Amino acid sequence: MKDRIIEICVVDDEPIVCNRLKPMLEKSGCRVEIFTDSKASLDRLSEKKFDILITDLKMKPPDGLELLHFTRNTYPETRVIIITGFATIETARDALKGGAVDFIAKPFHMNQLRDLIRKISAEIQKGQE
Repeated sequence: MKDRIIEICVVDDEPIVCNRLKPMLEKSGCRVEIFTDSKASLDRLSEKKFDILITDLKMKPPDGLELLHFTRNTYPETRVIIITGFATIETARDALKGGAVDFIAKPFHMNQLRDLIRKISAEIQKGQE
């Protein structure tokens, strides 16, 4: 069976984060949509199921936890990764308890996220067999 293309939604109110992640993820063979407006991302998430959601935590409403809860309730199989510059034990616990597969503090190394995406993509592909 041929591997299918992994679809990723990236939400971060800092355009530089979206603009750095998109080419890296596309180079890994993923299809990527980016949003700097969390409300626009929620509208898109209402229309389309993604394999992976990568979202910042602290944004104008809806924030990352709201996007996490919406996505997990709407598409339970979608993997959610929270990235944040405001990492605390409490926010990490809330994100993981809410169903995030990982919680990454900014600044992070691109290789750290790339490796996590590869791992999740392999799990998704294996589940398709």
